[in-house]
Amino acid sequence: MPCLIRVEGLLSSQDADKVFDRVRDFERYADHTDAVREVTLTADEAGTVDSAWAVNFRGGVLHWTERDLIDPAARTITFEQLTGDFARFAGSWDVQQTDDDVVVLFSCEFDMGIPSLEPIINPVAMRALVESIGLILRGLLGEEIELTSSHEDTAVVGS
Repeated sequence: MPCLIRVEGLLSSQDADKVFDRVRDFERYADHTDAVREVTLTADEAGTVDSAWAVNFRGGVLHWTERDLIDPAARTITFEQLTGDFARFAGSWDVQQTDDDVVVLFSCEFDMGIPSLEPIINPVAMRALVESIGLILRGLLGEEIELTSSHEDTAVVGS
């Protein structure tokens, strides 16, 4: 069963276009936080972007590739895993201007693909993913970002 994650960051007196440019610069994530080991991008002539990720996760490393659909005009990125350690991993980044402030929203749905261990793995994976996204946002956008998060294990909710 999938898990749902939502991490929201609020930045005061910022420009959404500049914030979006930092969020979409995946290849530099490893420069800003130890949570990410490496991100490699490939793009074709049609503008399709795929990214390969290596991310520290609970004493190990998660690997996956994803297809990223980047919409600079809307300041959104949607992604879906193509291959990797998750059974399913998909989500989005959304950067919006609200008066002088900027709201950055990361949301995703993932499934580790081990039904018999969901009660043990899902809570740990959700906390680790929320923590990693928080570290990424602080590294990219600064310590002054105000973060809130929520997560839901649909295996528990739907039971």
